[in-house]
Amino acid sequence: MHHNDNGDSCAVLDPCHRKAAGDLCSYQDVVDAYIRDRRGRAERERRFFQNCRSLQRAIEYAALSKLPSGKRHSHQRRIPPTILAEAESELQEREADLRRRKTFEELHELVAREIGTIVGIGALTVYDVATRIGAFLELEPERVYLHAGTAAGAKALGLDHRRVSFDPAELPKEFRRLRPYEIEDCLCLYRGELWRLGRQELKR
Repeated sequence: MHHNDNGDSCAVLDPCHRKAAGDLCSYQDVVDAYIRDRRGRAERERRFFQNCRSLQRAIEYAALSKLPSGKRHSHQRRIPPTILAEAESELQEREADLRRRKTFEELHELVAREIGTIVGIGALTVYDVATRIGAFLELEPERVYLHAGTAAGAKALGLDHRRVSFDPAELPKEFRRLRPYEIEDCLCLYRGELWRLGRQELKR
């Protein structure tokens, strides 16, 4: 697993980083905080792609990292527009193949194969683009995919973070209230709190 070694902005600006959410004293608190403070934003973005009028439009908005507001997603804000345009062009040419994918895993593999070798596109962007197109195709991850921020959260929980993805069943039971794509988001956003909670567990 490579962690944004091709230039994803997470490695530069760390867009998943967030300020401490207060006194989160348990994994349950972390999950509660995610549901309360972050789930709605993620669901709005997902619905936006579900409601695209065509797969062609979904690919355009996904690859160019356009938000409903028309602005670029913070994860990709440091990637030059020409690189995102190249990614879009590659995926538009594979529209029929994208439509034929039956699972998110197949979709992710195709997206990774088509744009993952473009200089400036790393694991985070591959995953983001796949999940955006997947929302339109009604395909969502069954596993938790790892990039730099999420890998740090997984490592804080004692998991092997050097993989492409892992089964959500490997996580503490408190995380079972979240869907796999929400777990990916939660591990990235709250990785600092997860490290702190992990250190506290070791001291007991």
